[in-house]
Amino acid sequence: MIRRRDFLTWLAGTTLATSLLPRSFSAQSKGARAGSAERLAKMSAQHGAVTLFLCGDVMTGRGIDQILPYQNEPQIHEPYLRDARDYIALAERVNGPIPRAVPWDYVWGDALSELARVSPDARIVNLETAITTHDAYWPKGINYRMHPGNVEVLKEAAIDCCSLANNHVLDWGATGLADTLVALRRAGIRSAGAGHDLEQAQAPGIIPLTGKGHVLVFAFGNEYSGVGRDWAATHSRPGVDLLPDLSDATVDSVAERVRHAKRPGDVAVASIHWGGNWGYGIPLAQRRFAHGLIDRAGIDVVHGHSSHHVKGIEVYQERPIIYGCGDFLSDYEGIRNHEEFRPDLGLMYFPTLDATSGRLLDFRFTPTRIRRFRIQYATRQESDWLKNVLNRECGPFGTAVRRATDRWVGMRLDWSLN
Repeated sequence: MIRRRDFLTWLAGTTLATSLLPRSFSAQSKGARAGSAERLAKMSAQHGAVTLFLCGDVMTGRGIDQILPYQNEPQIHEPYLRDARDYIALAERVNGPIPRAVPWDYVWGDALSELARVSPDARIVNLETAITTHDAYWPKGINYRMHPGNVEVLKEAAIDCCSLANNHVLDWGATGLADTLVALRRAGIRSAGAGHDLEQAQAPGIIPLTGKGHVLVFAFGNEYSGVGRDWAATHSRPGVDLLPDLSDATVDSVAERVRHAKRPGDVAVASIHWGGNWGYGIPLAQRRFAHGLIDRAGIDVVHGHSSHHVKGIEVYQERPIIYGCGDFLSDYEGIRNHEEFRPDLGLMYFPTLDATSGRLLDFRFTPTRIRRFRIQYATRQESDWLKNVLNRECGPFGTAVRRATDRWVGMRLDWSLN
């Protein structure tokens, strides 16, 4: 089994670009970002308003692991490449030299400035790598691991919770998963969606909020994102919380768990690894499942990921549904094909909700791009490209993305058409 499913086709068709893309416009916009970010932080500081930071896949293994202070052995087990450092070389041929043994803040780049300005109450990512030095790998074609010493990179961004219910957390077997859970726990970072048994895999990550309630993160994997049934946690086997299907019965099962954990003032997030890597279509089954989670399970935010590019956003019953966040940090620079999807571009998602009712109050986005294994502000042209794609894909849901007019560097969601 080789996942991300089209990866080998992508890699086999690689051709390397010879020119650099335009520089980020971050310098010209630094002063402009502060006003609305401060207002959003003030709104979130008020009793009952909660701002989240969400993003797509964070893949700190393989090539990125090799530029951090601690490195695993570089050997990888892929059909076309055998050394993780080859991914560094591919990226350098496109965008220039990448430093080695970088400080912990390097890979986050401009994202740290944006997080400091917005000051979200909780920071949630889909961590798509094992944190281990274990050498016995799952023979699936693509395997990610990050050295446990590099868990500091997650602490540098003050990540509160990692969703682990994805198709890479068991790349290095049950031992790699156990090492991942230990590394995160020792770093003070919560996790959800994977565990030593089914009970632990199904337990939410609970993020306490000062003077407020909690953010509860329930994380799920879906078979159509590449999570095999042999990775499903059971009462006697470690693994991920794998959804058996997207049926009403599964919604009811999730609802029972949410009701048991959720208290007044809490915000419940369903972080779901589902669907394919490429393509903008939203299967009807996904949409019905997301609606069911909101209608019957008390979920306030659906945080979908697996796609390598951003997808449409819906607001249903005044709750946001992100069907696909896109990649946020990866080592895919220099690999060509699927350029029409612009997998190098991503978003920082900042929904603000009324914790008392779960109602969406505001939803902001900061456009980003990956260059030299580092997150940068997207250029104005790239930001406009993202806006146009999102408007095309959000239209059927009655939502739209507007360039913020209140000195915010990015965009905000308009669901008044809904």
